Amino acid sequence: MCKRIFIAGICSMLMVGMATPIFAKTITVGNGQTITAIQQGIDMAAAGDTVLVSEGIYRQGNIIINKSIVLKGVNYPVLDGEKKYEPLSVKSPNATVDGFLIRNSGHSSMVDIAGIKIYNTHHVTIINNILEDNFFGIYSQQGRQCTIQNNSITASSLATQLSGNGIHCWKSDSIYISGNNVTGHRDGIYLEFATHSLIEKNTVQKNQRYGLHFMFAHNNTYINNIFRNNGAGVAVMYTRNVTMKYNRFEDNWGDAAYGLLLKEISDGIIEGNHFEGNTSGIFMDGSSRIEMEKNTFKGNGWAIKMQASCMDITLEKNNFIGNTFDIGTNGSLVLNTFKNNYWDKYEGYDLDKDKVGDIPYRPVSMYSMIVERNPPAMMLFRSFITTLLDKTEKVLPSLTPENLKDDHPLMKPLAL
Repeated sequence: MCKRIFIAGICSMLMVGMATPIFAKTITVGNGQTITAIQQGIDMAAAGDTVLVSEGIYRQGNIIINKSIVLKGVNYPVLDGEKKYEPLSVKSPNATVDGFLIRNSGHSSMVDIAGIKIYNTHHVTIINNILEDNFFGIYSQQGRQCTIQNNSITASSLATQLSGNGIHCWKSDSIYISGNNVTGHRDGIYLEFATHSLIEKNTVQKNQRYGLHFMFAHNNTYINNIFRNNGAGVAVMYTRNVTMKYNRFEDNWGDAAYGLLLKEISDGIIEGNHFEGNTSGIFMDGSSRIEMEKNTFKGNGWAIKMQASCMDITLEKNNFIGNTFDIGTNGSLVLNTFKNNYWDKYEGYDLDKDKVGDIPYRPVSMYSMIVERNPPAMMLFRSFITTLLDKTEKVLPSLTPENLKDDHPLMKPLAL
């Protein structure tokens, strides 16, 4: 019996040894080394090895990682694409790229060239890199279970057609995107046909179009991100089962700007987010079965624009503070639920002292309905006539949706 256990133990150890290379080595290449070509060092390496690249500037065209190795830079060696090449292509599973400055990739209207591109593989880690002035920054093409973490990604092109996305995931699954700073690209982070991914703790600002853009990207979660001063904050389109928690949407201003756009999405959770200084905090169109709870809307033009095509939206325990308009809509049919929110414009009373207003609050003003249909009417903002219209509408409702109301508004803001 003991002999069988001993033999089984030896077999188990051999299997572990086969899975994890025992004789992994480090190959140092680059300036001042015997091997100066990075590709040559990669070609010499075996699975599990580390290729250590010395400090310096490297103009060596397209470098391809086709083995399960670690490519690590010393003091951020520069991989320069010379505006012609894709500096780094990853085509092997279990590969890591760590600690490079990658710049000046080529541009193409036919091919999505990136600073670092993952091709049809899995378990790739892209970590601690600086990417500057590349067409796309980091690109995952049919990647699976990959990590993109703690990278700084910037671009300076003013023309949208000359700038790709900072982090781009296409037909990818289970991608972990965390702790990245993305600035100046077309979209900061873009997911198309990407599923089961987690996007957290990223700072995405001053991008030309969207901070984060989802298209047909189901079952994804983004948490604790900052989307600031982008053309528009976040756009979630044609998507189901998305979770959005504890993000900040700030200073997304413009004629068609918003903190968050929800277009044809279903079954979502929006919780604990902060919307401040946006033209519209949230713009919703064709969306259904969304739970919105414990969010703060502060100092926006419109806190929420909810089109009549939205249904089964539950808006509960949110704060509305200092917005020009709390809710805007383009129809009178309301199939959504508002309850226990704090509205700073509420003028009701609380006779039973239960901290809940005794009369309903209707957050859609007559003036906001007029502006929705005739935008030039904003010229009358803060005039006596608009105040008179709103007061009259409260006494004799005629234009605002009768059922769009919070029957139990809170008297004090929630501590969120």
